[in-house]
This record gives sequence, C-alpha cells and structure tokens, in this order.
Amino acid sequence: MQPKLDWLDDPETFRVNQLPAHSDHRWYKTQNEAATKISGFEQSLDGDWQFAFAENPQKRLVGFEQATADHTDFRTITVPSHIELNNDAQIHYINTLYPWEGKQYRRPAYSLGDKSGMPGMFSEAADNSVGAYLKSFTLPENWAGSRVAVQFDGVEEAFYVWLNGQFVGYAEDSFSQSEFDLTPFLTIGENLLAVEVFKRSTASFIEDQDMFRFSGIFRSVRLVSRPQVHVEDLAIAAHVNDDFVTGTFGLQLKLTGDFTTATTVSAIVTDPDGKELVNVINEGKSAVQLDPESVGDIQLWDHHAPKLYQLMLTVRDENGHILEVVPYQFGFRRIEIKDNVILLNGRRLLINGVNRHEWSATGGRCITQAEMDADLQTMVDNHINAVRTCHYPDQHPWYQMCDEAGIYMMAETNLESHGSWQKMGAVEPSYNVPGSLPEWRAAVLDRAKSNYEAFKNHPAVIFWSLGNEAYAGDDIEAMNTYYKTVDPERLTHYEGVIRNRDYEATISDVESRMYASPADIRDYLANAPAKPFMSCEFMHDMGNSLGGFDEYMHLYDEFPSYQGGFIWDFIDQALAVKDEVTGKTVLRYGGDFDDRHSDYEFSGDGLLFANRQPKPAMQEVSYFYGRL
Repeated sequence: MQPKLDWLDDPETFRVNQLPAHSDHRWYKTQNEAATKISGFEQSLDGDWQFAFAENPQKRLVGFEQATADHTDFRTITVPSHIELNNDAQIHYINTLYPWEGKQYRRPAYSLGDKSGMPGMFSEAADNSVGAYLKSFTLPENWAGSRVAVQFDGVEEAFYVWLNGQFVGYAEDSFSQSEFDLTPFLTIGENLLAVEVFKRSTASFIEDQDMFRFSGIFRSVRLVSRPQVHVEDLAIAAHVNDDFVTGTFGLQLKLTGDFTTATTVSAIVTDPDGKELVNVINEGKSAVQLDPESVGDIQLWDHHAPKLYQLMLTVRDENGHILEVVPYQFGFRRIEIKDNVILLNGRRLLINGVNRHEWSATGGRCITQAEMDADLQTMVDNHINAVRTCHYPDQHPWYQMCDEAGIYMMAETNLESHGSWQKMGAVEPSYNVPGSLPEWRAAVLDRAKSNYEAFKNHPAVIFWSLGNEAYAGDDIEAMNTYYKTVDPERLTHYEGVIRNRDYEATISDVESRMYASPADIRDYLANAPAKPFMSCEFMHDMGNSLGGFDEYMHLYDEFPSYQGGFIWDFIDQALAVKDEVTGKTVLRYGGDFDDRHSDYEFSGDGLLFANRQPKPAMQEVSYFYGRL
C-alpha cells in the first residue's frame, strides 16, 4: 500500500494498518521482570531523534523516509516533546473557535450539504505545518525471529510511519495509543524508523479542546516484542453480588501467535492480603475464557479503601518453559443507579472532583512521572476524590495510579467540536460534527473503542464519557450505544445532550451541566428529575474565584440525586519562559506568544499555578471537600 496525502482531508480515513486496540497490560519474560516492572520485551525509543520542520505540506521533504535521502538539514529533537516548544511553529492558545477562523475558510467535509469531501482542505493547506522525524535502532539479539511492533502513546495530530523506506501505517487519534506491526519490514542490524507528523487534518474538527494547540510526538514511543504465543488482550469481569460480600471473577483472553505446538496459560488470582483465590490452567489457543468463579469475603474497592486484587497470567510452551508473564491489578466494586441515585457498592456516590488537563509549565502536554505523582498527592492532600480526564485519554500510568489511590475516574473519549456548533456564544449547529453525518461516525466510534479497550479493566473508571462540547446527534448516540453494549455495568456521561433534548433518553445516564447555578440545579432536582444530576464543570477557578462554594455543598444534603461534580480546572495552562527584561523565569499564558486570535488568560483557571504551586482557592476546596 502507498500512503496518500489526501487522507488528511478524509474523515473516513483515520487509521491505516494499525493493530487493534487492546488492554493496557504489559508483558514480561520472567516473574522477576514483572516484579521490577522492567520488561525484556520492550525497547524505549525516547530520546534524540533527527528532525526537520516544514511550514506546510508543499515545503516538506518528500522521500525523507529513505535512508538514501539527503538528511543534511535535519537537526536533533527530543522525543517526547512538542514541535512548538522546540522553536518551530506558532505557540497558540484558543478555546472555542478553530485556530484558523478569520484567516482560512474551512467547513467540515460533508457538512452543509457538501458531497465533494472538501478535497485539499488540509493536504494543500498553507497553514498545516509538518514535522519529519527519523530514528535509527538495532534490535536486541534475543528478539531475532520475534514479532515486533512500535507503540506511539501520543502524536498530534495525523502521522504516517515508515520503516526502512517501506510504508507501515497512518493514524489520527492524538491521545490514544497507536500501534503498528514492524515485523515484515525489519532487517538484521540497523533499522530506520521515519514518522511524518501533520499539525492538521479532519481530526482538527473533533479535537477542538480548550487548550494550547501543539503538534508532534509528545508521548513516549517504544518497540515491543511478542513471544511465540502472546496475551494480546485481557478482559476482567469482577462482579459484586447483591449482598456486597460475595461475587464472581471471570476472564476472557485473546491470544496471538503460533498455536501449532501445545501451550498453556495459567491464571492465578490473589486477594489484597495475598491469599490465593483462583488457580487454573487452560490450553493456549486464540480465545481463552474462564467462566465466572465464586469469590467470598470480597474486599471492596472505593476511595476510602482502594483494595486491589492481583491477577498473574503465565504462558508456557509444551516443555513448560515460560513464554511470558502478564500481571494485572483489579478491584471489586459495583456502580449502579437506584431510585435516581448513583450508588457505589450500595452507597450514594459523592463526587468531589476536578477536571484535569495534562500539563507541565516546561513541557506543555508532555508531562513526567514526577509531575503525575505530584498531581495525585495534591488530590489526596486536599480531599479530591475524582478526576475527569478532560477532554481525552491520559497517559496509561495515570489510570493505575488512580486505581491505587482510590480516585474515581470519568474516562473521557478524545472528542470535542466546540467551534462547529457554537458561534459568538450562540448555539448554531449548522455544520456540527460529528452530528448525524454518516461519514464521521466511524471515526468517533473508533475513538470510543480505543478508550474502552485500553482502560476497561481499571476499577477507578466509573464513567465512560463520550467527549465534551460536541452538541448531540446520531453519531454520539451511537457512541453511547457502543459503551452500553460492551460495558453495561458502567455509567455513561455526556453533557452536550442539554443542547439537543431530542437525545435525552438515549445519551448519558446522568443529567450533566456546566456552570449551572445552585438555583438551577435545585429547580431540576425538585421537579421529578429523569436522571441524577452531576456538574461536569463548575466553580470556574479563574482569578479570585470559588466564592460561594458552600451553596453547592448544601445541595448534597438537600437532594440525594445530586452527586457533586468536577471543578474547572486543576492546573493552569501556562508556560515557563525567561523574561526578556529581568532575566527571571515567569509564567506566560495565552496571547503572550503573539498568538492571535487567542482567548488570552482564559488558559489560567486552575487550582494550581502551572508550576504546581497551589492557589489560595485550594484552601476552600480542601475545606469543603474535606467535610464530606
């Protein structure tokens, strides 16, 4: 297959040759590796890459992926990082509007009656910058003959991949892991991986989040090797019975590889105290199912006692030699709605939450493990018990961290199309996407699937969120149906249905609103509400804000169907730069980088400054959240 530049213009082309989405488990060669979390099946590609920047597709170096191409003008860039923070391309913060509005006329393909698909909209655009990346690597000797893939944890926004000059694949979903099989293109010795990243594509219409607009390989990249037989996907079913004392444990595995010789896969489950509950051995084949087994004296998972059970899978060959070890922690907890009240383990769920963009004052959305550790500790210290991953999937480690800390998660799908339906503050959805356009449906369903498959085993995930501020239509309704089909025990969330009540009965298990006043919430809950109420965004923390927080807290006592909400938001989006006059490091916000049009200091509405220093408002949050 030959790559095509016009894929950038086509909403129906969003993944080419990608491996199917799967659970976020890691696999190891031995039990010792699993204990240290250092896998001999992984090789990091983070670090120095060769890089060249082009202002638009017309100026890019065509054929750069070939080893024989002239790479004289390539320089070094660190992966992961943003292209804009490497002195290429314009740093730009914008909230609702698309970044090209007022400069370039664009409307989504197939909207407004368009039948052409808007050819050339991005593939021939003067404002679509391009980054060309090169990385040489040599495989470990003990990987010879293995199946090898490359995993990109996050690339904004559309990218093509080659290995040794051969086209490998294409992807668009910036915040979900993209994985490609490299096996057919590998050579003994040195290999050349090439990646071409385009800042804009049709994905730009559905990644219109309130944030700085960056591009490039901004999360980690690694090579992974698969053994002779490999656990490709695991789905854990930890069910809690009505007595909340007993339950069942079930398991579904998808295996890939060579099944011509006898293999086995064993599953051992131990409780939080180390007591063995399950120990079974199954024949290694493409699909392995462990029917639900009864479990007694369950230790339930919740915020106050995040009890985790340990699953250990071991795949062996016909001689009993270990092929791989797969550990995974999970929890028993039950989420449901009864009498219009959301219950966790039979008790009313109270959300003391925050919305959290991934952010670093020095790295933008390229954040470190230390910064994630600091964020989690801040939440624990200030009685924050829930986080909404606004408005996209986060880095994989964050979900495990929330499991361990007992932080409830609203796991949001990478979808926002704010600029397609709201203009100058008015609701005007004439060219809304995805809307009910059939040409956009597969793309958003694929994003929902990537979100679900990766994080389906995490007890912290209480809600699947369909996205943010994308209006409502048949396509988002189809996303809700998808989540309910694959995971009927979790709840779905979507705020945008309040803009189009025709979908009220088929989208979202909760009535979710942004910045509704306490009076508005009281009015809804006092008049035969159809659903529990949740404030997905409230107490917008800009400047000297968060006054009147107590009025929302009173609603907890007045209405059992009020479940609380998520403050907007956790941390400022600002960048640390050296002041030209004083020479001191200062924080700068939207509009401070000659970015026009911009929403300026609107990027600064967090409970923390971008350097993670708490603002005074955090004291109020800690006080009121600590009372519940």
